Amino acid sequence: MSGPVISAPEILDALPVGVVVVDASMQVSMVNLITARWAGCRPAELAGRPCRELLEWRDVRGERSAGHRWPAPTRLAGTRTIAAQSAVLTGPGPRRVTVTVAGTYLRDASGGVGGAVLTLTAPPRSGRDAPVGVEVVSTVSHELRAPLTSVKGYTSLMLNRWDRLSDEQKQKMLAQVNHDADRVTRLITELLDISRLETGRLTLRRQMVDLAALAVTVIDKVRLEYPELDAAVAFPGPFPQVYADPDKVEQVLTNLVENACKYASPKGMVVAGTVGVDTVSVAVSDRGEGIPDSDLPKVFTRFFRGSEGRPTGSGLGLWISRGLVESHGGELTADSKAGHGSTFRFTLPLIDFDQLNYD
Repeated sequence: MSGPVISAPEILDALPVGVVVVDASMQVSMVNLITARWAGCRPAELAGRPCRELLEWRDVRGERSAGHRWPAPTRLAGTRTIAAQSAVLTGPGPRRVTVTVAGTYLRDASGGVGGAVLTLTAPPRSGRDAPVGVEVVSTVSHELRAPLTSVKGYTSLMLNRWDRLSDEQKQKMLAQVNHDADRVTRLITELLDISRLETGRLTLRRQMVDLAALAVTVIDKVRLEYPELDAAVAFPGPFPQVYADPDKVEQVLTNLVENACKYASPKGMVVAGTVGVDTVSVAVSDRGEGIPDSDLPKVFTRFFRGSEGRPTGSGLGLWISRGLVESHGGELTADSKAGHGSTFRFTLPLIDFDQLNYD
């Protein structure tokens, strides 16, 4: 027995988030009911308007975007995800609502941009509905305590017993201090990234990046903390370079390798690269027990820490990593099967510099 047929507009109107569909010329094709309510008007009053009149965008530098043309990354056929960023929704009247906008580009058969589907979320009315800044600071501050305690302990020991310590002991202590200082730097970077990702102010300092070489560097660095790390790096040659922020990509890859060591096993890990038509991907696969089905949908949620393995850390790494990858126009996904390990894979678009030139 079949039920009543529900139309696409009715489905969109039932969603708890705003939806804006934009055509190839950046005109608003349609909006759902909640978007119109936020704008203080009827949906029909918004259809046909230029997107720049409905949404006041800010670019990754925090500057107001012109909004009359698609951004440069859309010229890359591999770019499909619109990373979350801040905007101001404006209606025909004086009402203005700050929203977070994310979405997906719609592409035609040739890879050209045929439009976009945008999702809008408004700030919660109560701070209890989402983690607030003080919770983030409290969580990361707790993580800072361990490396700072280590730095303080080793430096105090060397200052008080310098003449009684062997050169080998001094070298080991200094290596640990250096490692802990790197950890503190990374935690502070996480704090800054959280703020920049949530406000759309993340700045990417792009250059050509050799992912295969970067993977080897990351493995060597993580091995300082996990000496038992046994990881193979498999990139087919010649592997194309990508136009990306090397520090951010290293941050993502380091987080994935460290997570595999902490929550799965440092033995038998594989970091593999794959070349697609318009993207490259890097996958970190482990031989752990896998992620429970109940946890897999939550792994990219802020503050989430798995119930398996040795839950440590702030629970922010994967959430930040996904934001960093999406800011590059890529995607970060997770696959897992109980008893057979897990694979975290991120993609980055391949660059054709001729496509990036504006008139």
